[in-house]
Amino acid sequence: MMLIGRGCCSLLPRMWRSCQRLFYARLPQTPWLCLTPPVGGPSLSLPGTARTYTPPTGGFEINLDHRKLKTPQAKLFTVPSEALAIAVATEWDSQQDTIKSYTMHLTTLCNTVLDNPSQRNKDQLIRAAVKFLETDTVCYRVEEPAGLVELQKNEWDPMIEWAEKRYNVEIGSSASIMGPNIPARTKDIFTSHLASYNMWALQGIEYVITQLKSLILSMGLIDRHIPVEKAVQLSRLEEEYQIQRWGNVEWAHDYDLYELRARTAAGTLFAHLCSESSTVKHKLLQD
Repeated sequence: MMLIGRGCCSLLPRMWRSCQRLFYARLPQTPWLCLTPPVGGPSLSLPGTARTYTPPTGGFEINLDHRKLKTPQAKLFTVPSEALAIAVATEWDSQQDTIKSYTMHLTTLCNTVLDNPSQRNKDQLIRAAVKFLETDTVCYRVEEPAGLVELQKNEWDPMIEWAEKRYNVEIGSSASIMGPNIPARTKDIFTSHLASYNMWALQGIEYVITQLKSLILSMGLIDRHIPVEKAVQLSRLEEEYQIQRWGNVEWAHDYDLYELRARTAAGTLFAHLCSESSTVKHKLLQD
């Protein structure tokens, strides 16, 4: 199967920089995207072989070479959002002669939701996400060296203060190996907040949390308080401090940084697109 691509693995960070601009504002100016109305529902065709299709039963399918995309467990690949379907189709269309599945983070997240290989329900996902508060990256502080202590205070304290004000909770920080004492009320509030998301969006949020090792930074992303680049930088604060002090491994550290940005951008974009109820077509009419 040959897929004709117009992008690369850096597509996800570009998508994240402005979801609205990518899926809405750019559409009228992009000649290689066109809306066509096949029998059964609207379709958006992409160059090459990837396209989205709305079946009569609802949701959006991805067709490759006129064949329906399936999950690893052979389930029909159907997503709830038109914008997400476009993003997945674009992700497939960005592949060249060889399909590199490890660069297709949105497709992987969709497969995880559809196949649910770990058999987790919504409550289990929420508990796993909230549990990160007990070991949240921005809550653990060092006592030395003085430069890193000051850096953590200047960079991480504003995020904790934002989260405490935004969610009306108490979080705090600690240099103890036991970590901060997170009040039960704080956990309950985050639990209730996460429960307001649907299962698809929640999967994306939990994925971001596992990448950043921080519920606080992840919620800052989801709430659009900070961009992906800032969230990743804050999650790697100690590592970046050590790099500046001792030097950089030329290819390894850069690769880790860009990979983390791509995964974090994918999870955040996934969560937003799964929470988006309006379609691209409706948005175009509004513009």
